[in-house]
Amino acid sequence: MSAVVFALIAGAVIGLALGALGGGGSVLTVPALIYLLGFTPVAATTAGLVIVTVTSATALSGHARDGHVRWRTGLLFAAAGIGPAMLGGALAGRLPAAALTVAFAAVAVAAAVRMLMPRSDSDSTVHVRPGRAAAAGAGLGAVTGVLGVGGGFLAVPALVNVLGMRMRSAVGTSLLVITVNSLAALAMRAGTADGLDWSVIGPFAGAAVLGAWDGKRLSAKLSGPTLQRAFALVLLAVAGFMLVDAVAG
Repeated sequence: MSAVVFALIAGAVIGLALGALGGGGSVLTVPALIYLLGFTPVAATTAGLVIVTVTSATALSGHARDGHVRWRTGLLFAAAGIGPAMLGGALAGRLPAAALTVAFAAVAVAAAVRMLMPRSDSDSTVHVRPGRAAAAGAGLGAVTGVLGVGGGFLAVPALVNVLGMRMRSAVGTSLLVITVNSLAALAMRAGTADGLDWSVIGPFAGAAVLGAWDGKRLSAKLSGPTLQRAFALVLLAVAGFMLVDAVAG
């Protein structure tokens, strides 16, 4: 089976997960690029940023049309992550492949654990502490920059618990934050993008975008908690495989 076919299949599956779960699906992008398509960890995290940027920006337009994006709050939150995202993007190219693999596996485990926890959409008022909000935004930016993931599984709970947003607004606003952080990280990796296989990345990103729209419709038909639990188990399995691979390598 050709690399383009693998890219289309992987992109469609990840897009479905993103659309159905509202975040976390992009964590599978980098493992798919490494183990299915033969990318190195550094190239995979750079390509992952390209794919995450395209899919997040596309999904953002849909949420914006529905009025579920808090632009001012999202841009302020993203501003705290721009610097760390750029530093992370520059740092990623200097880290050993094994270190990137282990770090990514740890993030995959965190995403799985987050998905296994019940979501809250409380109307209770949350007191926003600027320092805490800035720290959360900076941490998300750093994760995006180093590992090439969107971090929706981190952004959504941060926007809900730190900034007091309702879940629907948090999901839409997180896409704005992810898009900004991904673009900042890509700016620091511009020199490494020339060696990427765009004939694979293009179909991957296109299939992910189309899959995300189908995933949004799928989420209306299937149980959200069931989907999350199933995807969390897949993430745990992927993280375990990556850890074994890093140790064996």
